[in-house]
Amino acid sequence: MTPSFQQKDIKDLTKRQLAQWLEDQGVRAFRATQIFKWIYLRQADDFDAMTDLGKSFRDLLAAHFTINRLAPVTIDISGDGTRKYLFQLADGQYIESVLIPEKNHHTLCVSTQVGCAQGCKFCLTAKGGFKRNLSTGEILAQIRDVKKDLLQPQNLKNIVFMGMGEPLANYNNLLNAIETITDSDNGLKFSTRRVTVSTAGLTPKILELGVATHINLAISLNATDNKTRSLLMPINRTYPMEDLIEACKHYPLLPRRKITFEYVLIKGINDSAEDAGRLVKLLAHVRAKINVIPFNPYPGTDMKRPSDKVISHFLGILLDGGFTAIIRHSKGQDISAACGQLSAHAGQV
Repeated sequence: MTPSFQQKDIKDLTKRQLAQWLEDQGVRAFRATQIFKWIYLRQADDFDAMTDLGKSFRDLLAAHFTINRLAPVTIDISGDGTRKYLFQLADGQYIESVLIPEKNHHTLCVSTQVGCAQGCKFCLTAKGGFKRNLSTGEILAQIRDVKKDLLQPQNLKNIVFMGMGEPLANYNNLLNAIETITDSDNGLKFSTRRVTVSTAGLTPKILELGVATHINLAISLNATDNKTRSLLMPINRTYPMEDLIEACKHYPLLPRRKITFEYVLIKGINDSAEDAGRLVKLLAHVRAKINVIPFNPYPGTDMKRPSDKVISHFLGILLDGGFTAIIRHSKGQDISAACGQLSAHAGQV
């Protein structure tokens, strides 16, 4: 029996799924390629714009599908050029996406959930709790809509799933979105080496992701012992550090690629020389590079950023340990768009 897709956002379907639906309607599957070109390459907003499709076929599509846009509420622009988009969803919920300017290109930080259930102590998103998963179409719309907003959309080169929510907790919708994002012919045409999924450590899904895709993996680690990590990240009580590192050792990596380990440096909690030494030992047998992220304060937190001297010393120990490691200075702090600062706060007013 053919499932009903009545008034479904067509972006919820991968090209394979759309082709199957078309065949179920007696339409040749190659039409899915034409439709994808109109949606993702030509930014069509309705089916009547698809002039190489017959009128009766366009009417069939319109009877079953919509091509949804997100509703931009505000676009905040930082002094460093970072843009934070506050989007309203069809049910009235809010999410944020962040466009980060780099030297010769842009990176878009994408959300996968409304809020987050992980409860990480250093992250403002966790304070608002978890509302729901985003659909595949809502994930893709962030990229599609931001591209349309740009004067030079071709400069958007990188996608990072580091916005609101835990991507691997919305696994199926994430995977479908990645399929369209990395569709090199008719989708959003991003190289797999330009797409990164960051996880707080949902260990059972990590290997699944590696088998299903060739995108980059980033691990939000932030501690070198279970006691500290469980304090900062409650997910560690379910999936302790030993299991997480073991999964990373077996993550299928393409040649010359490494797993990125993100380490938010918090004064007096995880920033000692001993912590840095343990981190070197912990990742000794993982193909790893390390991003040291000085804590970005937000209203109501007691946590503090370490001094520049402490940060530099911590980094030096990692470099001496043979790792590729950098200090990642988060952009957009003046508009609360930096790592750990997303909350869709304006939408709650």
